[in-house]
Amino acid sequence: MKEAWLVVSAFLRTPSFVAMEKAFLEAAEEAEIRLELRDNASFLKKNSLRTAPPGALFFDKDVRLAQMMEQNGIRLFNRARAIATCDDKTATFLALEKAALPQARTILGPVTYPGVGYGDMGFLDDIAEELGLPLVIKEGYGSFGRQVYLAHSMAEMRRIVATTEARPLLFQTFVSESAGEDLRVYVVSGEPIAAIRRVNPSGDFRANLENGGKAYAYKPSPEERALAINACQAVHADFAGVDILRSNSGPLICEINSNAHFLGLRAATGVNPAEHILRLIREA
Repeated sequence: MKEAWLVVSAFLRTPSFVAMEKAFLEAAEEAEIRLELRDNASFLKKNSLRTAPPGALFFDKDVRLAQMMEQNGIRLFNRARAIATCDDKTATFLALEKAALPQARTILGPVTYPGVGYGDMGFLDDIAEELGLPLVIKEGYGSFGRQVYLAHSMAEMRRIVATTEARPLLFQTFVSESAGEDLRVYVVSGEPIAAIRRVNPSGDFRANLENGGKAYAYKPSPEERALAINACQAVHADFAGVDILRSNSGPLICEINSNAHFLGLRAATGVNPAEHILRLIREA
């Protein structure tokens, strides 16, 4: 029987994370993989990697630990590079830009420093002139739709940016025709295995299920399938949830999630991504 680790956070122990772990462990049993649950605080001792299996399902964002494991010869799913790129929306933007894949018009915010902040916010005038209002402001790091804001005015822009301190930012055109709605296509090993259409009936411009969105099974078009596949290739992800906005000019990549939760997708479609991911590990 093949052996692997399931690496998770020692500190995020919410019901949804625990349910994800259970889904992977159950799928591993069906795939005849001995999957050992390990948290990222269990690798502190010198010889903690001495008896490591050849592979690990790395379902956390501890990039430094992922890099250390790779340097010790462990094949990770996903790799450290993919996790780091997807975790930082500014890095995702650059990877998609390099691959010439469509996304909303984006401007990276200038870097400042902790304790310094943005004394002069004149640069926001240039951004608003380029993108128009309203526009979307995203912090580089954030999950489940958190740290994503919609600014309708210059005053709102300044207020939002003032609260972000020195965290990396990007600014994007607001795709109004997809407000409160998006697609999530789950890709495993270069194959879209399932997709959902997420709709938020509450009026929130974010479609995330954690913000009140509802999930419906969806059959992506050939263009949307190809876009999701190419997005995963651009960030070197073995598996990911690719979020797509349907705009008047065609589908646009919104985000790529290397650690995407799939309980809502599984309930809506009947497809269990954990099974596909564990088969990928078994056959690697």
